[in-house]
Amino acid sequence: MHPNNQWLTEICEECGSAFSMILKEKLHEEQTPYQRIEIFETQTFGTVMMIDGFVMLTDRDNFIYHEMMAHPALFSHPKPANVLIIGGGDCGTVHEVLKHPEVEAVRQVDIDERVTRLSEQYFPKLCEFNDDRRVTFHFADGIDWVKNAPPNATQVIIVDSTDPIGPAEGLFKEGFYCDCFEALEDGGIIVHQSESPLFHLKDIIEPMRRALRRAGFRDTMTFHFPLCSYPSGWWTATLACKDKSIEFTRAQDATHKTFPTNYYNAAIHRACFAIPEFLTSQLGD
Repeated sequence: MHPNNQWLTEICEECGSAFSMILKEKLHEEQTPYQRIEIFETQTFGTVMMIDGFVMLTDRDNFIYHEMMAHPALFSHPKPANVLIIGGGDCGTVHEVLKHPEVEAVRQVDIDERVTRLSEQYFPKLCEFNDDRRVTFHFADGIDWVKNAPPNATQVIIVDSTDPIGPAEGLFKEGFYCDCFEALEDGGIIVHQSESPLFHLKDIIEPMRRALRRAGFRDTMTFHFPLCSYPSGWWTATLACKDKSIEFTRAQDATHKTFPTNYYNAAIHRACFAIPEFLTSQLGD
């Protein structure tokens, strides 16, 4: 213990836990019309973005989250030409999506432009593909955007949302998933971050899977990955396919991928869907 150190701490009241990093300095703070954004420099996690007091990303471990939000879904679809990202304002997920040569167009819809502008300033590596001709950024309400999206026109929807509070609350509702169902073409896939299997099984993961099925999605699968800066250090995302069973459709492409990753590979893809007994019994998989 270093008594002179200052600590940056996220307290998760409902989980009864906290996560701390040694703080070097605060780089930025502002209140947008939607949320409070803070940027810090830490000793071992590098630059950190917090929104409304919750860690959104760190230099040290964001690659795990962003790779897992993108690649399992894209390699599960035979031709992910058109991709829609709801949220994802830090641009880490779009950075991974654009690595896929099969992707022809990406639309990212995030309600708060300041998240993107601050990411361009403080997390430039995540934003290095922001000028790619295939990507279009829309700063708007993602719920309204999907409701008005052309039907049967998108192959993959990635919901890279914050926790289900504030502007993101409606992204976890059945009505939103119904609109996503209509926006996806046959065989389309949605993936949504679904929080911690230790802390949020009953109040987020189970209701999300039920809502997706009520919205019409035929198959749902939850996969998991480590993420030490999020509550419990163990995170999930939930995949759903519009009208088919979820399969590792492009396994050969994943095995011989033409771009670098730091966490994801074909073995990780297969392994992340192997879930422990307490989840199997609870989710019925």
